[in-house]
Formats: sequence, structure tokens, C-alpha cells
Amino acid sequence: MTKFRGCIDIHSGQVKQIVGGTLTQDDTTETTTTTENFVSTKPSSYYAELYKDNNIQGCHVIKLGSNPINDETAKLALKTWPGNLQIGGGINIDNAKQWLEYGASHVILTSWLFTENNEGKMELDFGKLEKVSQLIGKDNLIVDLSCRTIIDDEDGEPQWYVAMNKWQTITVNKLSAEFLLEVYVRGLMKN
Repeated sequence: MTKFRGCIDIHSGQVKQIVGGTLTQDDTTETTTTTENFVSTKPSSYYAELYKDNNIQGCHVIKLGSNPINDETAKLALKTWPGNLQIGGGINIDNAKQWLEYGASHVILTSWLFTENNEGKMELDFGKLEKVSQLIGKDNLIVDLSCRTIIDDEDGEPQWYVAMNKWQTITVNKLSAEFLLEVYVRGLMKN
């Protein structure tokens, strides 16, 4: 069964669809490396209202960068359909509770959950996950394990590794059938 989950990606205060992996810089500076598939002329509230009118559950708002206008654009969407949209992008233990108060149904954690290990590689920090879960409750928490394929074993088969930091940093965390029945894949599917 296919289930549609709406997404409102926000970059530099606009609703956009960006080609995964091309977002290499924060949106507080000009960049020529970001490839955009679509840039909307409509506000984030338009899409939130569209999802609300069609009762599309599980939709999320993602802030792609730290430009302060992204926060305002995200808040506008959350205000349009309070308690029904998830929020991600720049979420951490210091602001997770605040985003729930702004009207998010859940917060989505990604890059903040990773720390550098003894070998200088990034890996999922379960201590951070536990702390934020205790703070806001596990029912309000989603972990985004965006992945990229890497060929790293003897048989040349692609392996799925969790990526962070705008898909630019590959972590040591690998997802495989050994641990999971099914993985929902979205976004970038090439090296």
C-alpha cells in the first residue's frame, strides 16, 4: 500500500523542492551549488491548508538551513494546522519543546543526534536520544535516518548508511535486513 505524506520543505523562507545532496551550504549565505526542482510562489500556509482540507496525516515541515526566516515560515504552516504537522531541521534538545508549543505534532531529530566517536567518525548518540525523549516524551519524537548508498564490502553490493548534515556527512550507522524488516526510502538514492 502506498501512503502519501505531504512535505513542506523550507529554504530561505520559501517552499521548495531541492535535489538531495546538492544542499551543501547553509541558506544564510548565497550558494550556486543547490539544485532546485521547484520553488513555490505560495506561502507555507497554503500547503498546510491543502493537507488539512484533504486530511492528509503525517505531513512534515522541514527547515533546510538556519536562516531565521525559515522559522517564521515554519511557524506559519504550524499555525495553519496546529497539532497535525511534524517539524524538522535544526531541532535539538534546546528547542524541541518550543516547537511543540508552536503547534507541531512531533519534532523530527536528525543531525543533532550524532556525535564524533573515538575514531573521528559520526555516530548516533543514544544518550542524546534518551535525554530528549525524557524531556518531550517519546510520543512526540521522530528520528530521521536519511540514508545514502555506499559500496563498501567485498562483494561490491551497495550498503545503506545514515547520512547527516544536509546529506553531506556519512555516519558509521548502517541499516540492513539484519536489523529491520522494512526501510522506507525517500530522497537521494545515489552516491
